[in-house]
Amino acid sequence: MTLQQLRYAIGIAETGSFNKAAEKLYISQPSLTAAIRDLEDEMNILIFNRTSRGVTLTNEGEEFIAYARELYHHYEIVLDKYGKIGKRKKKFAVSTQHYSFAVKSFVETVKTFDTEKYEFAIRETRTKEVIEDVASFKSDVGILYLSDFNRKIIQSLLNARDLAFHKLIECKAFVYLWKGHPLANQPFITLEQLADYPCLSFEQGDNSSFYFAEEILSTNEYKRTIKANDRATMLNLMIGLNGYTLCSGIICEELNGSDYLAVPFKDKSAEAHRVMEIGYITKRNMLLGLVGERYVEELQNYLSKCERVENLS
Repeated sequence: MTLQQLRYAIGIAETGSFNKAAEKLYISQPSLTAAIRDLEDEMNILIFNRTSRGVTLTNEGEEFIAYARELYHHYEIVLDKYGKIGKRKKKFAVSTQHYSFAVKSFVETVKTFDTEKYEFAIRETRTKEVIEDVASFKSDVGILYLSDFNRKIIQSLLNARDLAFHKLIECKAFVYLWKGHPLANQPFITLEQLADYPCLSFEQGDNSSFYFAEEILSTNEYKRTIKANDRATMLNLMIGLNGYTLCSGIICEELNGSDYLAVPFKDKSAEAHRVMEIGYITKRNMLLGLVGERYVEELQNYLSKCERVENLS
């Protein structure tokens, strides 16, 4: 088994096609097919089901590709630190819940590296997909939050996928709305005051669970609710419908604009005092590489400024 064979197998798994993988990997299809057949013979498993409509992973293939990605990822990190990869671009990807600070930190990270030498990707996505992306090495880093409410469920998923959570910051609940909202000038906002306005949240898919909700206090009873699947739509709903969402209070005007603000949320219930522990996830005991280390530094720098501003206010 060679690293090149692993790279070929990963490429086929990602594209779902020998043809597309061959084009992407700059190899002829017969050579690619032969390399995978030799790999399957050596490992004594069938990695791919071949059909006229493409290829899919077998059950053994799913497990094999997961190990292959982990092994190849270690190889790329060693090359990133000590070797020369030549013309092949290095990769770095982030999967995150819908946090503008995560995007801002990504932007600042990309600025410090040559995009001709690196292939960057950032995905704002659902909570479970953040976890799965990092577990499958689709992304190097994932950004999400834990609280007393979801910690047991999320942590069990992380443990099952050999992922580690690294704390960045703790935040209390804020109401995020646009500056023209009738409640925008309040020193704080209660649940009763919000009763006449729609609560906005990010949908988590067909098999969603409120444990995967991105918004703190997701178990509260809200008279009016609207779900969206991207941040731009969420912001439009805030203006068009006077909607709001409950969030960490960490907002980035540079990316979201200056038309929105975060007002402290106050309520008599014990849940209202729940804290969001925002952090990043990685494969356990996995080196991040140069870009990953820089990204974490950018996250820490940005969030430390937010903490200082809060302490001064």
